[in-house]
Amino acid sequence: MALGKKSKAIKILDTKLKKGDKVKIIAGKYKGTVAPIIKVLRDKNRVVIEGITMKKHQKPTQENQEGGIIEIPAPIHISNVQIIDGKSGKANKVSRLGYTFKDKKKIRVYRKSGSEA
Repeated sequence: MALGKKSKAIKILDTKLKKGDKVKIIAGKYKGTVAPIIKVLRDKNRVVIEGITMKKHQKPTQENQEGGIIEIPAPIHISNVQIIDGKSGKANKVSRLGYTFKDKKKIRVYRKSGSEA
């Protein structure tokens, strides 16, 4: 960083996405693709999705492993995904996901269909 420049603080958004949720990508190269979430990066407002946005990484050869170019999934912003309703199969905004209590446990519920997430 140059002198006198400050880095911008990232505003952390409240997201209800979790690992394993099926999401539909709504923007970018992979628009329309449906895939499960591998990892949620809450501090950066991003999610890593299985088989999407693969980035190449060159790994050096080590004593016990062979090096080479490997592909690892890169994260995308949470505003570019919509959660898929398990009952109807339609894409919903993540904000349309609510909570209810069942047997003293908090359960995520799709507000439109009423089915569990």
